[in-house]
Amino acid sequence: MDTVLLAQLSTALPAARSLEQLTRPLLEMLSKVTGLESTYLTMIDFEADVQHILFARNAGTMTIPEGLSVPWSDTLCKRALEEGRMATTDVPACWGDSDAARQLGIQTYLSTPVRGEQDELLGTLCAASGESRGVGGEAEAVLRLFSQLIGDFIERERLLERLRQANEQLLGYALLDTLTGLPNRRALLDELKRRFSQARREGRSVLVGLIDLDGFKSINDRYGHHCGDLFLQEQAGRLSAVLRGGDVLGRLGGDEFVLVSGGPALDAQGLAGELAGKAAAALQRRCAEATVGEFQLGEHRLDYAGASIGVVALAPRQVPDVEAALTLADAAMYEVKRQRQARR
Repeated sequence: MDTVLLAQLSTALPAARSLEQLTRPLLEMLSKVTGLESTYLTMIDFEADVQHILFARNAGTMTIPEGLSVPWSDTLCKRALEEGRMATTDVPACWGDSDAARQLGIQTYLSTPVRGEQDELLGTLCAASGESRGVGGEAEAVLRLFSQLIGDFIERERLLERLRQANEQLLGYALLDTLTGLPNRRALLDELKRRFSQARREGRSVLVGLIDLDGFKSINDRYGHHCGDLFLQEQAGRLSAVLRGGDVLGRLGGDEFVLVSGGPALDAQGLAGELAGKAAAALQRRCAEATVGEFQLGEHRLDYAGASIGVVALAPRQVPDVEAALTLADAAMYEVKRQRQARR
């Protein structure tokens, strides 16, 4: 990638406050790199089986109309994805059955998918021309880079929107734990219901964890309830710091916290398989490590050996309701607690 393109990127990326502000400069840069007449970003509505041309840049006689919608099953993008073909200089020879391509007069075509979280297909980033023009490796590399930037931006915007909506809901229904600022039991149950409904639609697993702060009663008894509250707040902060996108931490009550996260796809039997189990173990390990260490509780210093944490990977059909999911996570946590006590 040349220095001019890098300089343009360094200006465009920080300035973007919307998907359009990010995409339009990228389409212009892509036009220069590929030498093709039209560059455009599409979004796919799978429920309606429609592909929309969201933003387009046209610099020749062939025009890709911005706002155009075509049946997804008729698009070059779908054919290219299915065949694993990124580019062609002879569209009629490759995909002469596409009415949309024939009507637009596309001869040269280059595209790559725009993907979001967990490899979800959101749309495509494309370049096309009405003439046969060669496409080099640099153009393909730049197209992949730009599609990744766009996918990351879309996911960031989605996350911010979900956070905004979640915050409004939490404020409206008093779903925050007043001590830690985390979602409370009611909010956690709502989130679990939402996650299992989403997992059922997408064929994915859900990771549910229960955290018990071992020895919390003795901390309260020895140092007082004020230090106990400080300890809960400190643990909430440390656990929150190791969460990743899509993870949710809440306080169930007392010294118990709950983790909720999206898991990998279900196996062929519709169950949470090996990959889901590994994801649960990784989440458990990451959070357990966060709870260990030295805590300053007012004028008292505490060296804490860590919490007992059990995380289970569940398929929607394995749990009749969210309380059952918490019961399974609770059982996993108590097994961890038993093993830790046996090692002492």
